[in-house]
Amino acid sequence: MLIKKITLKNIRSYLDEEITFPEGSILLSGDIGSGKTSVLLGIEFALFGLQPGQKGNSLLRNDVKEGSVKILFEINGKEIEIERTLKKTKTVTQDYCSITIDGQRNELAVTQLKNVVLDLLNYPKDFLKKQNLLYRFTVYTPQEEMKQIILQDPDIRINTIRHIFGIDKYKNILENISILSSKLREERKLKEGMISNLENDKSILEIKENEIETKYYNLSSIQKELFLKTEQRKKLQEEQDENSKKIEEKKKLEQEVEKINIMIFSKNQSILDNNKLINELNQQIKDLSTLVFDESKIMVLEKEIQSNKNKQMLLNEENIKITSNINSLIIKNEESQKIREKLSHIEICPTCLQDVNSVYKTNVINKADSDINENNKTIKNLKIEKEKLMEIIKTLSLETSEKESQISDLKVLRVKLQNIEEKRKRISDLEKASNFLKRDIDMLGNNNEVLKKSILNLKKYEILFSGKSKEIDAAMKEERSAEIKVAELKKEIDISTKQVDEIKERIKKTEEIKKSLHYLMELESWLSEKFSPMISFIEKNVMFKLKKDFSELFNKWFCMLVSENFIARIDENFTPIIEQQDYEIPYEYLSGGERTAVALAYRLSLNQIINSVLSEINTREIVILDEPTDGFSEQQLDKMREVLQQLNVKQLLLVSHEQKIESFVENIIRFKKENGVSRIEK
Repeated sequence: MLIKKITLKNIRSYLDEEITFPEGSILLSGDIGSGKTSVLLGIEFALFGLQPGQKGNSLLRNDVKEGSVKILFEINGKEIEIERTLKKTKTVTQDYCSITIDGQRNELAVTQLKNVVLDLLNYPKDFLKKQNLLYRFTVYTPQEEMKQIILQDPDIRINTIRHIFGIDKYKNILENISILSSKLREERKLKEGMISNLENDKSILEIKENEIETKYYNLSSIQKELFLKTEQRKKLQEEQDENSKKIEEKKKLEQEVEKINIMIFSKNQSILDNNKLINELNQQIKDLSTLVFDESKIMVLEKEIQSNKNKQMLLNEENIKITSNINSLIIKNEESQKIREKLSHIEICPTCLQDVNSVYKTNVINKADSDINENNKTIKNLKIEKEKLMEIIKTLSLETSEKESQISDLKVLRVKLQNIEEKRKRISDLEKASNFLKRDIDMLGNNNEVLKKSILNLKKYEILFSGKSKEIDAAMKEERSAEIKVAELKKEIDISTKQVDEIKERIKKTEEIKKSLHYLMELESWLSEKFSPMISFIEKNVMFKLKKDFSELFNKWFCMLVSENFIARIDENFTPIIEQQDYEIPYEYLSGGERTAVALAYRLSLNQIINSVLSEINTREIVILDEPTDGFSEQQLDKMREVLQQLNVKQLLLVSHEQKIESFVENIIRFKKENGVSRIEK
């Protein structure tokens, strides 16, 4: 894998920056805080996305809502471009990701893209669901993280080393062997317990089969008894059905009697209503006979009403004229008042442009006042006259309403007198209807008597029905009892049959278990006596070889970085041990540069061991070192030239603010930060 280019948009201190990486050794140079490490974090994010526990706001620029990283790299001659974006809502999350391989672009989910990247890097499949430790320990490890693994608990460190090299699988195998052996012992005991009842099950099977045969014989006898009781109950039921029909017939006749009684009551009520109405009509005829109607009186009243309306119309016209005169005089007064007010303020005539004489103004004003007074008197007289007219109009209106009311009463009287003959005809019709109703009542009464006799004859079936019901109840109880016996016996037969089947199946399985028990015992013996010792032996040899090679590489790199006579090695827990003149020096007593040398040597040794063990991974040709010379003396800095030469990788990315390192590398990319924004110096 070789990185060609990365583009950072709104990532940490970068706004929009494109960085191109050539092959060979490359120094990312700049002051502390100029944005060098941000480039390395951008590369890791582009390849693997946010890691567990890593927050998106540690990458996204503080004052923006969106950011992105785009990386172009090459693997085995194939160009690959990956783009990932971050988006800020309540929290910063991964928003979009895509991968382009030889010009073909695919948009993928975050987890899908990580799987594709791990596949391209040819990392082992068991790293798909884990953190990108393999990348951290072979390509890019922040210097502080390597110091942490050196200082952490030995058990945690050795387990991490096991995990990186895949050696933890041997431990897992041994644990699984122990679990499997325990399970096999449990299963063996279980099977031994299961086969101990085999002969007893065979004896029970024979007893159960004999019981089933006896129950089948008894079932046949009880089923015959049930058939006879069922036939007897059906016969009684048929007889009861006949009684039920007669009772139903009696109920229908009783309903008919009830209907006839209702009809008789209704007709009697109709006769009473007719008689009441006849009396009312006769009284109305008697009352109307005393009334006298005079048609000429209506005509006289209508003429008087018309005369009043004519007078009222003339008076309304006069009222309109008076109102018009009053309004006209009011308008004249308003005009005279306007002239008077206007003239009182005029000093020069607007027509002739000469001074207006005060005597003239006084005369005109007096004339206007005189006209207004005269008009007010006339208005007052007109209003008095108008009030008189309104009184006369009101009186005429009341007289007209009263006469119209009299005409209405006379017309109503005329209609009432005209209806006397209709009332007499109505009385005749009601008397005829009452006679018809009386005849219907007599006929219905005769029918009722006939029906009552029939009902009396059918009453005996109710007594028969009651007696027959008791017989049916007794028969049904006997039938139900027989059914229960049959059902219980069938259930017992079913249960016994199932028990027999279960016993047969159990015997069959027990015999199979007996056959497999011997195999389990042989398997358990093989696991404990042969397989488990073999796995322990393999693990021990692998760990020994790994520790030996690791220790040799660690001593080589460490001694290359320090000037004094030190001996470095790795103990059984992969803890770095530093000795001088046969005395072990604790890590905390080393100088700052020596501690950095321990971490860098450990890092480079780990890189070489992993690349040799996992020789097919596609990150062998690239190494990224982040501030590897922190605390180095001038002598140690000089030794870095030899270290970098012996790394022998196609692409080396080195982050450092040490100016001396610039002479050790083939390419330099300089960074600067101004006003909180990082960029490349051109």
